[in-house]
Amino acid sequence: MAQPAKVRPEPIKPPSKETDEAKPHHHRMAQEQGEKYSTALTHMAEKVAKTGLEAHAGDMIVALAIEGAEGMYEWGESGLEWMEPKQQNAHIEVSARDAADNRFIPGLDVRVKVFDDSGTLRADSRLPMLWHPWLYHYGANFELPLDSSLAVEVEIDAPRFPRHDKENGKRYENDIFVKFEDVKIPSGG
Repeated sequence: MAQPAKVRPEPIKPPSKETDEAKPHHHRMAQEQGEKYSTALTHMAEKVAKTGLEAHAGDMIVALAIEGAEGMYEWGESGLEWMEPKQQNAHIEVSARDAADNRFIPGLDVRVKVFDDSGTLRADSRLPMLWHPWLYHYGANFELPLDSSLAVEVEIDAPRFPRHDKENGKRYENDIFVKFEDVKIPSGG
């Protein structure tokens, strides 16, 4: 995956100290979880998506993948209903991982803005967390110009969920901003 520019805040590695909550074998288990997730994410970015990029920002690693729009179950009046994309032609996926162990971070408020090559805002949306058969991510379908150069901004609010462990839990304190520039979405398969 390529490394884009314009990343805030500066990359840091979250603590992974031995504590009563986290012994060395616990950190190894977290690393193993992160390795498996990263393997799936790399497969998505390199083998499935049309575009795949990532950046280290603060104590997170933010990845962006874009593929063709896809159907999904959404809540309707009678429960889960299958919804096919209408005018949308692209599915934007964002992953946020812990920079120490690469595990997926759930429960985030993720927003994307997409600008075309003239600087016109083409999409501005919060991305819900999506269940996927093999790769949790945040995502949604959009109608975007294909075969052009886009800028994709990803904003992640500092999460409000509690964190275990007095030594290791002080992480994800800052909002994250990553701007992926010169993003290409080819129109072909």
